[in-house]
Amino acid sequence: MDERAAASVSAVICYVTVASREEALAIARTVVEERLAAAANVIDGVSSIYWWQDAVRQSAESLIAFKTRRGLLPALGTRLRQLHSYQCPAIVAVPIAQGDADYLRWIERETRPA
Repeated sequence: MDERAAASVSAVICYVTVASREEALAIARTVVEERLAAAANVIDGVSSIYWWQDAVRQSAESLIAFKTRRGLLPALGTRLRQLHSYQCPAIVAVPIAQGDADYLRWIERETRPA
């Protein structure tokens, strides 16, 4: 990997859980079409265990992993909260520390500037 090229891209993976596959696909398509993310992976069959309203809950969910740039996180978070069915959606971003330089440039090309 060309480290100089990779260093110039501030790519992140933003993940969010949702209540169903249908909701995940709708949100993923909207976000990618709006170029807030270059791509989204929908992963079904997630078993989530969490605290909510003073009790431990368990539910089946789908997870969406968005590939985007750090500068778009504020706009992406706002849009996800608009589209999401949960009162308090789990929207978490982690930086991509290293990756294929061509792929990282592709993420930058396919998202709109912040």
